[in-house]
Amino acid sequence: MVRNHLSTIRKSRGIGAAELARRAGVSRQTIYSIEAGTYIPNTEVTLHLARELEVTVEELFHLDAAPRAPRPAMPSDLLTTRPVRVGQPVRVCQVGEKLISVPTTAEPYFLPDADGTISQLPGPGRAAVELFAPEETFAKRLILAGCDPAMQLLARMVEKTCGVEIVACGVSSQQALQWLKEGRVHIAGTHLEDSATGEFNLPFVARELPGDDCTVVTFARWEEGFVMAPGNPLSIRSAADLARRGVRLINREPGSGARQLLDKLLAEAGVMSRQVNGYQTLAHGHLAAAYSVRAGAADVCLATGSAAHAFGLSFLPVRSARYDLVMRRALLDTPAAQAFLDVLQRASLRRQLEALAGYDTAQTGVLLA
Repeated sequence: MVRNHLSTIRKSRGIGAAELARRAGVSRQTIYSIEAGTYIPNTEVTLHLARELEVTVEELFHLDAAPRAPRPAMPSDLLTTRPVRVGQPVRVCQVGEKLISVPTTAEPYFLPDADGTISQLPGPGRAAVELFAPEETFAKRLILAGCDPAMQLLARMVEKTCGVEIVACGVSSQQALQWLKEGRVHIAGTHLEDSATGEFNLPFVARELPGDDCTVVTFARWEEGFVMAPGNPLSIRSAADLARRGVRLINREPGSGARQLLDKLLAEAGVMSRQVNGYQTLAHGHLAAAYSVRAGAADVCLATGSAAHAFGLSFLPVRSARYDLVMRRALLDTPAAQAFLDVLQRASLRRQLEALAGYDTAQTGVLLA
C-alpha cells in the first residue's frame, strides 16, 4: 500500500491546501484525497508536489514493506540447567552436526545479545528456536562452558584479536565436562580437585571421558575462599562459623568446584549440612553467589577472590585452585581453536587476568594433556 506524508510536510511549510493545489495544477479536493490516502496521484502530479514542497518523491510517498514469510522454527539442543520459558532469547552455535541454543538473561540495564528466541519446548534439553540471525555464522563460534568469572574477559579478547566469537555458558565444572562428553560444547572449563591425589581436573577428565582423545590446557590459578560483606561484620573465619545462629549461606550447585570445597571444609569441621542455614539455597556461578552477598540476600558464600573484589566484598582465601580448559583434539585442527589457543599465549591476556582478576598466570596456556 502507498503511504504519504503530504499533510505533515505541507503544514510544516505553512502552505494551505488551496495554495498547494493551485501551484500543482490540481483541485483542493485532490490534495485532501491524497492526504487521506483515497487517491494516488499520477507521476506528473507527484513530481509537481515534490517540487513545490522542495522534497524528494521518496519523502512524500513510500510503500509499506511487504510482510515477510515467517522463518520455520529450528530444532535445537538446549544448553541449560535452569528453567527457561517460551520467548526467552538464545545464542545459537553449531557443534558438529548439532544446533545448540544457549539461553541468555538480561543483565542490569542491558538487554542480552541473542540470535533468536525459544518458540516451543518439546522436551527436556530440547527447544524449537525462531532465528533472526544468519545461520552461516553459527558454525564459526565456539561454546565455552564453565564457571570462571573471567570467561567473558577471555571471550572479548578472542573476538577482538581473532574475530572468533565465544559463546560462554555458565555451569558447574562437572556439568561442563558432561556436555563435552555428549558433544554439546566445544570447550569445558573445570576446577575440580581429586580428593585422593590433590590433583586438579586431570583425574576427572580421565574418568568422565575415558578413552577420549582430549587436550587439557591451563587457563589460570586463582584463590577460592569465603566471601562476606565488607569488613566481615559477622567475623566468619572458618566453616565452623557457618553453623552459627544468624549466619546465612548462599551455596553453589552440586557438581561445582566451590560446592565440592564447601562439603570438604564442613566435613573437616564436623559440621552437618543440615546445621547450615542456606545450604540448600543455590547460586549458579561465582559472580552470582558473590552478588547475593552484596545484595544482602546472604551473609557468606564460597567463591573466587575475583568475584569478591568485583563487588567490593571481604575475602578470606582457603585454597589455590587451577582452572583448566578441556577440548577434544579433533577441534585443534580448526582455525577457531587455533585462534583461541593463540590468545591464551598472549601477554596482553595475562596482564588483564592479573590486573582485573588477581589470577596467577604463570601456567596460562600450558598444555597438560
